[in-house]
Amino acid sequence: MNEQVQPTNSDPLFNPLSPDYIRNPYPHYDRLRTIDPIHETPFGQFVASRHADVSLVMRDKRFGKDFVERSKRRYSAEIMNEPVFRSMSHWMLQSDPPDHTRLRGLVVKAFTARRVEDMRPRIQEIVDQAIDAVIDRGHMDLIEDFAFRLPVTVICEMLGIPEDHREVFYKSSRDGGRLLDPVPMTPEEIARGNAANMMAQMYFQQLFELRRRNPADDLITQLVQAEEDGNKLSNEELTANIILLFGAGHETTVNLIGNGLLALHRNPDQLALLKARPELMVNAVEEFLRYDSSVQMTGRVALEDIEDLGGKKIPKGETVLCLLGSANRDPAVYPDRPDRLDITRPNVRPLSFGGGIHFCLGAQLARIEAEIAIATLLRRLPDLRIDDVENPEWRSTFVLRGVKRLPASW
Repeated sequence: MNEQVQPTNSDPLFNPLSPDYIRNPYPHYDRLRTIDPIHETPFGQFVASRHADVSLVMRDKRFGKDFVERSKRRYSAEIMNEPVFRSMSHWMLQSDPPDHTRLRGLVVKAFTARRVEDMRPRIQEIVDQAIDAVIDRGHMDLIEDFAFRLPVTVICEMLGIPEDHREVFYKSSRDGGRLLDPVPMTPEEIARGNAANMMAQMYFQQLFELRRRNPADDLITQLVQAEEDGNKLSNEELTANIILLFGAGHETTVNLIGNGLLALHRNPDQLALLKARPELMVNAVEEFLRYDSSVQMTGRVALEDIEDLGGKKIPKGETVLCLLGSANRDPAVYPDRPDRLDITRPNVRPLSFGGGIHFCLGAQLARIEAEIAIATLLRRLPDLRIDDVENPEWRSTFVLRGVKRLPASW
């Protein structure tokens, strides 16, 4: 069954892959928060849309990931024979303690505040190079030529992907986000996911061999050495988590930069204010995260019977989908016109990076990349205009929200 196929007599409250939801989910979130804040979908999942409920579920130890059992319930007992699902079952993002604690402990050192701050000059250099490459043309696609190249280059450098291998990563497709959506995948989509996963596995296996022979000061070398230190990391875990870090390391930042630039150009008063007062950039990035989050949803499973979540009982084993994009616009937390972009808004604390033990490892890196990218663009191309701010082409995924392309000229 496909969640998009619904009775025509009334619009379903939660239909995340419908074109209307993809284009603008926020009016739908308003309806959910007002009419049915803990909503049950036709698949038996619960959808939490209020800030208080979303925040609680992400932090409460009675909820976890339970990825394997959750996937079997959603598809069938055979689903873990599919390579892409087997790989995802090893992601730290889908793990519960103690596996999660062990896996995260191995990579967290690469993302300390100090190490990330030290990357500022290199991030600035990459941003300037991207602008240098197009400045004489007078036009570019803000996604492919700008927002995409920065985080891909940064994560390639952190992982230790050799420079002469990177062109394929700059050109690689960005349809992997479908894996994360709450609507079950078709057999064709699973087959495409398997093929992409096998290609990535083959590439990274070769890179691991290279780093075993020629260690370097990079994350892959660290993880390969951790694998060799005995039972810290199996080869499957190593491969799966490198694939995760590569994807998570650029997908969300591409969308943060793209969605932020689109929001600014749709709100010319805010664009003018930010150009006049560049010191507002740090707060502006928090507001971009709140206003149009590049990650719209995260999920948890009830590890025991929950007697009361927002007035509903959640049986053990059931999934709660946490709508981050909805929580970020909840008037209970942002009473002053939550649907308006306001780069001077005080006390912005978006839930876009998740919460609890799964709070995004790369949150600070993503913030700095967006801050430098957008500030440099406004400074160096002050008369840049987005060709069509009203009808950009959105990617067809729900969880990862972003535009496919964003042509602009100056």
